[in-house]
Amino acid sequence: MKLKSLLLGVSLAAVSAFAATAETWKLAVTDVEGMERLQLEWGPFKEALEVATGDTFEFYAVNSRTAAAEALRGETVDFVVSGPAEYVVINKLTNATPLIGLGRPDYHCAIIVRADSGINVPADLVGKSVAFGDIGSTSNMLCPMQVLADHGVDPVNDIKKTHTSRNIAHEALKNGDVDAIGSNAGSWLNVRAKETELPYGFFKMIARSGDLPNDMIMVGTHVPTEAATAVRDAILENKTQIIAGITAHEENDKYVGMDLVAIEDSAYDYVRSMYSNAGYPQFDNFIGD
Repeated sequence: MKLKSLLLGVSLAAVSAFAATAETWKLAVTDVEGMERLQLEWGPFKEALEVATGDTFEFYAVNSRTAAAEALRGETVDFVVSGPAEYVVINKLTNATPLIGLGRPDYHCAIIVRADSGINVPADLVGKSVAFGDIGSTSNMLCPMQVLADHGVDPVNDIKKTHTSRNIAHEALKNGDVDAIGSNAGSWLNVRAKETELPYGFFKMIARSGDLPNDMIMVGTHVPTEAATAVRDAILENKTQIIAGITAHEENDKYVGMDLVAIEDSAYDYVRSMYSNAGYPQFDNFIGD
């Protein structure tokens, strides 16, 4: 009887110790508006995160990138899932740091023209019209502008730039209404694949970037370093389950084939260069907001 009581006491002590160390964190996703969408698209990820860490994660809905930054600064949210362009600004405003990289496969951008255009290199686009995607997008605006800059073309002064949706830009290029488009390469290829009536060589990529810095889970400066490290290590140790949670909903198909990696702030210096070349050298405001 004494042995059973002793064992019961040890078990209760272990449970109490675990409960004492478990934390409750607030989690936001910058490009998902509304609690309903958060639960639907990222609920499986949250559940996998809780199993991996032993902590509780509660969704915090934000309606803009600015709201996410304000929530971090006000310490009302602890962890934020975000893209590279958003991170650079949020880091500038709040000193939040990247914790885990969401390594998207084939995440790069390209400059695309019609094959019959006579445009063969980025320098041929000087004075011509180029359509980019959403203002502030990493892969549909900032990255292709950086690619032009890398080839000696000033994306602010040397071209006639417009911004529109990927599908509209594609149609404009196909019809000859613009001379080139700058786009996320993989997403554009998905659009191109549906153009079965066009010959294979109708378009061509004249330049592309290297693989872009990862999307990430960032952490606020108010979260203790030991706690943030524990969350990071738990995610890396259980990455198979975490990845399955992220890719469970079709809205996150861009992450299919992904990896989870530890990352540092310096990985985003290339994105800071993108801001500068796009004409926003301070990167302390969200472009387009």
